[in-house]
Amino acid sequence: MTDPAAVERDAAEAASAFAHPAVAPDATATYGEHPDHVVDFYAPRGATQGPAPLVVLLHGGAWRAPYDRQHVTPFADFLARRGFAVANVEYRRGSSLPHQNAEGPVAGRWPETFDDVAAAMDALPGLAADALPQADVRRTVVTGHSAGGHLALWAAARHVLPAGSPWRLPAPPMLRGVVALAPIADFAVAEELGVCGGASAQLLGGADHWDERLPYADPAALLPTGIATAVVQGRDDIVVPQQVAEAYVAAAAKAGEMVGLTLLDAVGHFPLIDPAADACAVVAEEISQLAW
Repeated sequence: MTDPAAVERDAAEAASAFAHPAVAPDATATYGEHPDHVVDFYAPRGATQGPAPLVVLLHGGAWRAPYDRQHVTPFADFLARRGFAVANVEYRRGSSLPHQNAEGPVAGRWPETFDDVAAAMDALPGLAADALPQADVRRTVVTGHSAGGHLALWAAARHVLPAGSPWRLPAPPMLRGVVALAPIADFAVAEELGVCGGASAQLLGGADHWDERLPYADPAALLPTGIATAVVQGRDDIVVPQQVAEAYVAAAAKAGEMVGLTLLDAVGHFPLIDPAADACAVVAEEISQLAW
């Protein structure tokens, strides 16, 4: 049973992260025909000189419909004020109606969630060139929080997807690296721990599709990538516990790849995207180390 004090702390951290007003983007572009095929761009703030590294941001929310990119707009603005160009990506998420025996909105859509992330990543260099000339797409770092952390790791691993996958790239993507924030990075461990009410299995379409689809979706199965990767995780996270991140890092080491893991004391799930929290500055520094 989860410690009541931990639940109370998590609620307070979530309230702080969600208390910031949404920040309007400087430009918006579309990468497809669906209403969710949208990217919001944030120009680097302050006295920046020359092109700025591009941070691609993939929001979390257990791949469920009620959670969209709006809740990370303050975080996008925070990164822009640190001198980055930022692309805040929307993608199709699960239905708002419970099904697949889920207690809440079902997580994700197969294959649409993955279709969208792949299409957005492929379109971003051209979109950024038009919408945000300050962005240096040659210095792109992908980051994401929670379910978005999963998608960030997956986006960097498309070149090692199984042969025949429609999302597979013929060569590694042009990325400086990935910074995954409390990512759902190992589906087997996440399911064992009941992360987000079984969201990983829901994303794959339910237990009947688990074995078939896991090799195409689980970051822990898509290693090594050859892409510089860092994971930032709160030790007190009760939403996506640190065991999930540690399992991914261990899987990478077994595959011959080193993944950086920064564990933050007295930090839960939401301070990583809360501009008012010290943890957010740690995230920005991790991105800087890869981007600049």
